[in-house]
Parts: sequence; C-alpha cells; structure tokens
Amino acid sequence: MDKVSFKKWRKKNGFSQQEAASMLGLKRRMIQYYEKGKKGDKDIQIPKYIELACEGLDLKNKIAKLINAKGDSK
Repeated sequence: MDKVSFKKWRKKNGFSQQEAASMLGLKRRMIQYYEKGKKGDKDIQIPKYIELACEGLDLKNKIAKLINAKGDSK
C-alpha cells in the first residue's frame, strides 16, 4: 500500500486522521507520516501489517453492511 492508497482508504471510510489512528492502534502522527510518505527527511513505507489491518477493517464493514441489509429485508 502506498501513501496515496492509504489516504484514499482513510477518506473512503470517512475516518479523520485521529479516528484512523485509533482504529489501527497508532498515534495520529504516524498516520500523517504514512500519508506524506516521509518522516522528516527519511522515506517511510507503510508496513504490511497496517495494510492488512486496513483490509480487515474494510472486510468488517462489508460484513456489517450485508448483515444489516439482510435484517432490513425481513
């Protein structure tokens, strides 16, 4: 996951930087670093476990929507 994809993920889910940090168990400052792709002068990569956590949250939201849609159709 690159910095652009990460920011798109956060915005798509309607998370502020603080909310995304809380959901991912990070500090807001790390979210800012990931979105900039830099920490000071140093390039920073988004770790695989953060990418997997983002995918897990997406899956959780999709399942919740399916369950709610199924409940609404009864």
